[in-house]
Amino acid sequence: MTNIRNKTVLITGASSGFGLASAAAFAKKGARLILAARRIDRLKKLSAELKKKYGCSTHVIQLDVRNSAAVKRAVNGLPRKWQAIDILLNNAGLSRGLDKLHEGSLQDWEEMIDTNVKGLLYVSRAVIPGMVERNSGHIINIGSIAGHEVYPKGNVYCATKHAVDALTKGMRIDLVDTDVRVTTIDPGLAETEFSMVRFRGDVNKAKSVYTGMEPLTGGDIADAVIYAATRPKNVVVAEMILLANKQASSSVVHRK
Repeated sequence: MTNIRNKTVLITGASSGFGLASAAAFAKKGARLILAARRIDRLKKLSAELKKKYGCSTHVIQLDVRNSAAVKRAVNGLPRKWQAIDILLNNAGLSRGLDKLHEGSLQDWEEMIDTNVKGLLYVSRAVIPGMVERNSGHIINIGSIAGHEVYPKGNVYCATKHAVDALTKGMRIDLVDTDVRVTTIDPGLAETEFSMVRFRGDVNKAKSVYTGMEPLTGGDIADAVIYAATRPKNVVVAEMILLANKQASSSVVHRK
């Protein structure tokens, strides 16, 4: 197994959901964490909690991955002891709305594309050259079952996650002559703030997504991330799809 103690891990979207759960999982393993997200207050709270519980060393960055200049400044401006990033967890992402394509909101489309696709590209472009120079590193992208199937009214969100899948494969091809590994972790129904964000705070709509079934949790996804990150050097977990027990596909779910 690869020992990730004292490895430097950059997590985008670290203030909630899969990012927060993964931060705790990495901290438990003794990693050093660069926590990036828009909500700096949440990051500071998380940093204090991880330090108290695990003695974890953290560096906090307020960052909107949609801003290419801000991403470049954030990565280039890291203090010297934080510059050698060993693991990049491209987790920042979201969904907006659930509409037929011809009824969709352009604002929603732009937010999803800018975050899920362009944000991942901006962060990857800033971090991967250092990994190539050191001939060491691991990129773990958080994709989705929506990157493998298209479900009703999921059009643009599914398109962005198909893009994540394609970009992950492209990264793996481009880095095949290096010791940099590339992984995608693709969850199905998982209860985090995802649906609350999709439906802009509509609690009833958000809860209805998981009615009558037991969804995945952030901890489940964090377990998968840690598994991928700790494989022996000769092993690459290229792709991992995780579904809830009563979920057969993106749109086939057995509910009680």
